[in-house]
Amino acid sequence: MRDSKLTKDYLIMKNEPFIICRGLSKTYKKGETTVTPLQALDLNVPKGEFLALMGPSGSGKTTLLNLIAGIDTPTTGGLQVGGRELGKMSRGELTEWRAHHCGYIFQLYHLVPILTAFENVELPLLLDSSLSRSQRRDRVEAALELVGLSGRSDHRPSELSGGQEQRVAIARAIVADPELLVADEPTGDLDRESATQILDLLQRLSGEMGKTIVMVTHDAKAADAASRTLHLEKGQLVEQMSAMAEGGAQ
Repeated sequence: MRDSKLTKDYLIMKNEPFIICRGLSKTYKKGETTVTPLQALDLNVPKGEFLALMGPSGSGKTTLLNLIAGIDTPTTGGLQVGGRELGKMSRGELTEWRAHHCGYIFQLYHLVPILTAFENVELPLLLDSSLSRSQRRDRVEAALELVGLSGRSDHRPSELSGGQEQRVAIARAIVADPELLVADEPTGDLDRESATQILDLLQRLSGEMGKTIVMVTHDAKAADAASRTLHLEKGQLVEQMSAMAEGGAQ
């Protein structure tokens, strides 16, 4: 009976919303023009979900990703991640929050060319003065082992393949053990075999390690690796647009 209760409690916790967007909108000025890449969006993402976001260019995917990652702030609406209301946090608070709770994976890796794989992965940990050198080393080695690059720690980016560079970038994103990973076209610059390896790794991070992952992609095959796929168009989820259209027609 006790084991049954623990399983039930775990499932409830796993299905609790980790990301909650309510009426989320983003507006900014582009010259004399007002641009609204995201408007009145509602979204729940359970803890540990691997979510793919698809849609045409300009649909609001990257804007939503940057809001969820705390890189940008909403104009209106609510955005809660892991129980924290990001829209109410200062720039300094958001920087501190990202350092411990969110890892960002880019399409073009953004590795420092003159640093080794080990040194690139270590970079986020240098912001944490509470960690000793040996603690940083242990964390970096564990992250590189997880992505299958223990034997390449002394190699610089120019000595790695594109798939290996992206795995270094993923190791850098997870080295501080954040609950959230956001990925902007993480397979967009890779061949199919390397892309499959990266997607397999993301599935492991979500399924085995409980990371919540939000991935933007144009690739339907990449989206198939996610546990759920949502489509954005003109700053709204397609399902919400349909519901609003039906409501207006009544």
